[in-house]
Amino acid sequence: QVQLVESGGGLVQPGGSLRLSCVASGIIFSTYVMGWYRQAPGKQRELVATITTSASTNYAESVKGRFTISRDNSRNTVFLQMNSLKAEDTAVYYCNARRTAGGVVLGSWGQGTQVTVSS
Repeated sequence: QVQLVESGGGLVQPGGSLRLSCVASGIIFSTYVMGWYRQAPGKQRELVATITTSASTNYAESVKGRFTISRDNSRNTVFLQMNSLKAEDTAVYYCNARRTAGGVVLGSWGQGTQVTVSS
């Protein structure tokens, strides 16, 4: 079974940094596009960043220049380095793995990790 396990969330002050990790199992990790999404209370889940199988990255405009997504295929792990954190970054952050097979997008979600930015 596919399993994505996030870690690294917590409480951090505005302007601080946090590094999230997501370890995947049950998939051929190197063949999946990985991503981080977040959901704040009362809001829809939104894309934060993605990284392709060739390590090409894409970021939401709101996090460009502050967040960095990376992957280590040898460890089946995707990271999200978050710097210069703002209160509006507070959300549950979810790891996502997806690939297209036969014209159908197959994806999995982690359980989420809470990030709270507050003084």
